Parts: sequence; structure tokens; C-alpha cells
Amino acid sequence: MAATKLTPPFQTFIFDLDGTLLDTLDDLAVLTNDVLAEFDMPTHTREEINSYVGNGAKALIYQAVPEGTPQDVADAALARWKEAYDLYPNDLTHPYPGIEDMLAELRRRGCKLGVLSNKFDRGVQFTMNKYLPDTVDVQHGEDIPNGFIRKPDPRGLLTVIEELGSTPARTVYVGDSPGDIHVARNVGCYAVGVTWGYHDPSDFVAEGWEPDVLADDPEQILALAPEAV
Repeated sequence: MAATKLTPPFQTFIFDLDGTLLDTLDDLAVLTNDVLAEFDMPTHTREEINSYVGNGAKALIYQAVPEGTPQDVADAALARWKEAYDLYPNDLTHPYPGIEDMLAELRRRGCKLGVLSNKFDRGVQFTMNKYLPDTVDVQHGEDIPNGFIRKPDPRGLLTVIEELGSTPARTVYVGDSPGDIHVARNVGCYAVGVTWGYHDPSDFVAEGWEPDVLADDPEQILALAPEAV
């Protein structure tokens, strides 16, 4: 899709979570394989789990269970995964290098910050509060009853922008997947793809969702904010 015609500086920065701010893959692999083992299903490699993430817990589990698994069994595995998530320590997760400094500097420059993820909302609250507490103003995951539908549906991102008192034209959305660029385009904000996450940079072009900027380092995101004072 064509890039936006917006230009920096921007006042609002909203981020995807898994693969963008936090590397959660090792925890997702362990937890998912533990649940699969409980159901006497084959487990997967880290790389296979990586290929399943990005579209929420339901998509992860539905791809992880064997092909042909009855719907009620897949749903039971998903329910068990969410139940186990509350008890699992997530102690292998960590922020990507430079993320904490970038968020602190954006805040110092007066920017409004948010998180919008396809991870189920309870998981977003848990991981953000554990690893990046008090770093953003608003944080949401998938929460259908409250209008946070999985990206690229635009409603969740529009709500976060409104909660931050901003507009799409003043907002940057940052993510590691083509779906993140897709939702940014759907809303009309500036789109930044990152190369350190779970998707190969070539995926953006292959799926037709090229970002305005492809960042190799969080410092490149800072360049889109107002100058430091």
C-alpha cells in the first residue's frame, strides 16, 4: 500500500507489544508446548511457534494443535492456555535492547504513549506491568466486549488515539508485522515497521504493506519525535 504523506515530528506513539517492545517468544513456546503436552498433542519448535504468533492466542492455539483437531478440543486447549497463562511466570520475556531508553526519552520529550496488541488483554496487562511498568499512558489487548478487535480492524487503534487525546495525523503506530502496517493504513497514521521482531523485513513487501520507515534500532523512532529540549 502507498505510504502516508504525513511528516514528523509526531506527538503520539502507539506500539505493538510482542515482537516490538517485548521478546516473549521463549515464554510463548514453553507455555504452548506445555498445554499441547497436557492434551497429548505433538509439541513444536521455537521457530514453528514463531510462525504462529501475531494474531492473538486463538490463532496461536488453532495453528499449534494438530490438523483435524475437533473444534471443541481446540477450544478446550485455548481455554487451558489462557488459564495456565495466569499461573506461568513468563520469566524468559525481556524488552528488546534500547526499548526502555526509547520510551523514557519519548516521554521526556512530551509524547503520549500507548500499546495496542493482538495479545488477549489480560496478557497485555500482565506483561506490561511486569516488564515495562508505568512506561505508557494507555495499554490494551484484544478485548472484544469493549471494542478492541484484533488488528487490522481499525476500531481499537482509533480508540487508543482518542484516549490519548490525539488524532491519526499526529500518531505513529509501530509494529513488527505487515498486519501492524495494515492497521496503521486503515486508520491513517504514520507506520513504522521494526526489523528486530518475529517477522522477516521482506514480509512487509511480500504482503503489500510497506511502512513509511523500517527501523533497525529504536533510535530511529526517536527521530520522529519533537527535538529534545
